[in-house]
Amino acid sequence: MADKDKPVDEVTGVEMTGHEWDGITELNNPLPRWWLTLFYACIAFAAVYTLLYPAWPLVNSATAGLLGWSSRTTYEGRATEAEMRKEGILERIAERSPEEIAADPELRIHAIAAGRAAFKVNCVQCHGSGAAGGGGYPNLNDDDWIWGGSLDAIYTTILHGIRYGADEDSRISEMPAFGRDEILARDEIVAIAHHVRALSGQEADAALATRGETLFADNCAACHGETGGGGPELGAPALDDAIWLYGGSLQAIRAQIQAPQHGVMPGWVDRLGETSVKQLAVYVHSLGGGETETAEAR
Repeated sequence: MADKDKPVDEVTGVEMTGHEWDGITELNNPLPRWWLTLFYACIAFAAVYTLLYPAWPLVNSATAGLLGWSSRTTYEGRATEAEMRKEGILERIAERSPEEIAADPELRIHAIAAGRAAFKVNCVQCHGSGAAGGGGYPNLNDDDWIWGGSLDAIYTTILHGIRYGADEDSRISEMPAFGRDEILARDEIVAIAHHVRALSGQEADAALATRGETLFADNCAACHGETGGGGPELGAPALDDAIWLYGGSLQAIRAQIQAPQHGVMPGWVDRLGETSVKQLAVYVHSLGGGETETAEAR
């Protein structure tokens, strides 16, 4: 029944609240029954929830709830379960070779994830966050490998390092300083540099490149191959693919023949352990440039 003290809208016959704004009056329409039912149900649900679960703050804690549930207990249980599952996976990785790890879908996924994390902590300083490398630091995304790109080769390189004196099994190769040690004359070094540029399809003096071909065969082919294809077993880079560690300009090639630079990478087994090194190897191999055993066999 309308309140006699409040006006009634002449059009709808509904009592007005008395509120008016810019000539518009507010009607006192009741809320929809479905909305009120849902509203009261929410209130009842909230009341029951605060009784069953931790809800009301106290001085040093909160009400525990009739069910005795807590997010901390649930987290600790799941964390323990995950840790036990992780330990089982790590044990399996420790027992298997990199090839066996990569062949197992579950182990491969875990190894790549763990290897990526280890790479970001230990390797990005030299190889870059995207593993693209830089001057003097190899790009790990391409298919150009100094010591071979199979899983086993990558694993051995990471395990023992390169020219790492603290590890007697470290990979070691050393290119002679043809100019500094007066093995070749300056004009001979220039001729070889032009031939090397010609091997990779770069601009070079034809006459000098022809002369350099003979000098290359006598002094360089034993390691780099007759056509400059490289020799992973000796750590000799390929010279025919226009991928350069220290630069491919004529000046840079001459400088490397004159007095070569030799990069150093530590062996990581003492710092990370063999299991982490396996995971790193699987991750690096997964970046896209890793060689398969079939490709190497060819």
